[in-house]
Order: sequence, then structure tokens, then C-alpha cells
Amino acid sequence: MKPDVTRQEPVSSERYDERYFLTACEGYAEFTAEEGRQLSRRLAAAFALAEVTPGMRVLDVGCGRGEIVRHCALLGADAYGVDYAAVAVRFSRQVVANLGAGAGRTGVLQSDAKRLPFGGGQFDRVLMFDIVEHLHPWELHEALREAHRLLKPDGRLVVHTAPNVWYDRYAYPLVRRLRQLQGQGDRYPTNPRAFLVPENTHVHVNEQSILSLRRALRRAGFASRVWLDSPPQRYTDVHPLEAAVRRAAFRWPPFRWFFERELFAIGRKR
Repeated sequence: MKPDVTRQEPVSSERYDERYFLTACEGYAEFTAEEGRQLSRRLAAAFALAEVTPGMRVLDVGCGRGEIVRHCALLGADAYGVDYAAVAVRFSRQVVANLGAGAGRTGVLQSDAKRLPFGGGQFDRVLMFDIVEHLHPWELHEALREAHRLLKPDGRLVVHTAPNVWYDRYAYPLVRRLRQLQGQGDRYPTNPRAFLVPENTHVHVNEQSILSLRRALRRAGFASRVWLDSPPQRYTDVHPLEAAVRRAAFRWPPFRWFFERELFAIGRKR
């Protein structure tokens, strides 16, 4: 099956302004507190999968504020970041400045993920954290093909994206209805993209399921492992019946395929 080539207009880079990176983009609370020295739980979990070691060459596609580039360099890797938004490039360059002795080389460029300014086969790792959901299907295919081109034969692509589109389509309406019955419906807008982060209604265009992400990676030439995960759930501060339902929703197939909200993937060249 050929990838969808419908050419929807990309999200404008102007949507990604300073306010977005400091109040909406994943990890903003940790960034504003420590200027990139600490990663959010979600970014830390994705970064751990990369297994970055000294001497590697790492590319962070959609580097945002630059904290991942910083962490790679501090591990002794040569780390490069690219981002579509000028504000992100400015943030990232500030974050990686003056890292001190022992850090790897760094570089940050403004670039479209679909046309990356590097020669092929240069990188041990290509990271795509929280960028997939911002790319239309045709853009995602081209970005993944670029990642494939840039990786060394034994290199690894690491992906994190959220939310799981099956949650938004099938589980969220049930959760919203339950919360309405509990008198908490005002916290749950009709559009699931507006839940918690209203800015996502403007910048999220292509949420994934475990099947669609695996399919996109295969089309781009990757053999992949794709799986679901979720933030730790709290059971002690809710009614025992609700706690039991949550445990089933997040632990048991097929329920967890719809209720877990985060997707991770590791891709290798076929």
C-alpha cells in the first residue's frame, strides 16, 4: 500500500512561538524551572530508549527548547538539533551554549523535517520526540524517509508521540460522559485535542495508533517495535470501584489498547 500523498498545508511555524514552548510544549515546567537541566518524565522515558553513549552522532528532529540536545552532548555525544520554528532554534542554542569540558560538539539549525541539511548515513541515532502528531501523513512519510537516509546502517530511530488516537476516538468520549455524570464535565471539552492543552487544537494534526505508527515506519523502510505506555496511575485517592476500572483499563488487553495514551517506537533500517 502506498502512503497517503494528500498534501494538506503544514502547520504554520508561527504557531510555535515563545508562549507555546514555555506554557504548552511537553516538559515546559521542568524547563522553566531549570533551563533544560532536568527532563520531564515523558522526555526522560523516551531519551532512555536512545541509549546514547560517548562518541555517537545524534540528531534531534524537532528539538524544541534543546534540552535533549543538551543531555546528549553532556553524555559525550556529538549532538545536533533541527527545528521548524525560529524561536526553538534560539532556545536550543542558548541551552547548549557553554556546556564545558567533556561535552560533545553541538549544532542547532532551523530546518524542515522533510528536508534535512545533512549527508546520508551520518547518525547513530535520530530522535523524533513529540513531533509526529504535528506532521500531516504526507509530511510524516517524508520526515521518516529523511531519518532513514541519515541513519548509519546499524543506527536507530527513536520515536515518542502522544496521544494515542484510539484513546481520543473511542475512550475519551466514555471518560467525558462519566465525568459529566460526576459533575466534572467542564474540564472535558468536546474536542479531545483541547483537553489540558488547548493549543493542541491548532498544532496536532496526525495522532497515531499502535498500528498506524507501525505502518508508517514500515512504509519508510524501518523494521520497528512499537508499544503503548501511560503515566503512572494513582489508585489510592479514588473510589475502590473506579480504581478497579482504571486498573483494568490500563493493564488488560484489549482495554489498554484504547486507554494508554503514549506511543513509543524504535526503528532500524531493513
